Amino acid sequence: MPATDVRALFPALADTAQVYLDSAATTQKPLPVIETIHRYHNSGTANPGRGTYPWATGLATRIARIREHTSSFIGAEYPDEVVFTGGATAALNAVTLSWGLTTLGDGDEILYSPTDHASNVYPWLHLRGLLAGFGRRIGLIPYRTSETGEADTEDILTKITPRTRLITASHLHHVFGGLSTLEELRGHIDPAILLCFDCSQSGGHLPIDVTTLEADFAIFAAHKMFGAPGTGILYCRRRVHDRLVPFLPGGNSGTRPHARGLLAGTMPELLEGGTPNIPGILALGSALEVLESLDVDGIAVHNRVLTVRLIDGLRSVPGVEFLPGPAYATCAVGYGIVSFTMDGITATDLGFVLSELGFLVRTGAHCTPGTAHEPDSVRVSTHIYNTLDEVDRFIACVRSVAEEVG
Repeated sequence: MPATDVRALFPALADTAQVYLDSAATTQKPLPVIETIHRYHNSGTANPGRGTYPWATGLATRIARIREHTSSFIGAEYPDEVVFTGGATAALNAVTLSWGLTTLGDGDEILYSPTDHASNVYPWLHLRGLLAGFGRRIGLIPYRTSETGEADTEDILTKITPRTRLITASHLHHVFGGLSTLEELRGHIDPAILLCFDCSQSGGHLPIDVTTLEADFAIFAAHKMFGAPGTGILYCRRRVHDRLVPFLPGGNSGTRPHARGLLAGTMPELLEGGTPNIPGILALGSALEVLESLDVDGIAVHNRVLTVRLIDGLRSVPGVEFLPGPAYATCAVGYGIVSFTMDGITATDLGFVLSELGFLVRTGAHCTPGTAHEPDSVRVSTHIYNTLDEVDRFIACVRSVAEEVG
């Protein structure tokens, strides 16, 4: 699809001189998604499955179809492996509380990266604290990140023990832009060890197949894949279903009372208690249709071209230093995320200057916990609606700032 046609899909980009380079924070919304949300509120508003009238039953049917579509989109084998949540953070907390709280025993271990997004760090720390209150002490074992921004699988292998129960990783790192599939671990670790992937940044940016990843849990944020905020996807592989307990017991939560408490029902209702974010789920369905019409493989190629162009252009700018990521790879790779610092100016100040000049980027620690010793950085993140001309103009702008502060 020509660039002009792509841009026409996104109303916020239609008549603006601003260059949006913060899609890792949230993507712009295409018109079909906006219209879907409006239609739900404007006509036929109802609660799916709560009534026998057409508005309610029709919505229940649509959501079931979106679940099937989502399952196919992420490569799940069965629709009941797809849970709709309140977002990626809610999805990760669902994993820790519905699986970890009752499954993990004293002395069990989880491997994680302290450089990952807080949503893939804090829930595990919270779980450790909760379990300690019950007299069960689990180990959270940190592993390193490589120079290319990927999970260091060699380091992971040295830290796996007979008590390792789960390894969690960012599929695409939100700051470094490194892709981690953990492929190097396959055949070298006990298959009973569960794998959890935070796909918040990769969803909608490159093709994902959770079955190929051998994921037991995978998390997606709808608002980073053209959808609406407050909606997430949690993939739970069937082999873990019998180890899950209710996450939000209440109405429509797949549970029923028993003399000893609650009896768990079937998935995905087990983790979907309460009224869902109906317009958000409907919008997700429209977002997936847009992504498929644009071709996710094509989006990945487009972002790689933009990333390589950005790195090549910034490499010669005086004072620019890249954070770990594709800038240090031995071949031309990239997934639309590049982070850097510049001598002579803080990332916050540089971000302000760039904003004044029309370039909207993210600055700071980017929701990475425990990095007080690390400098803040500027993060540039692209999507299908960005162009090579925008990247070239951004590089020229950064160069002019470098010359001013140098």
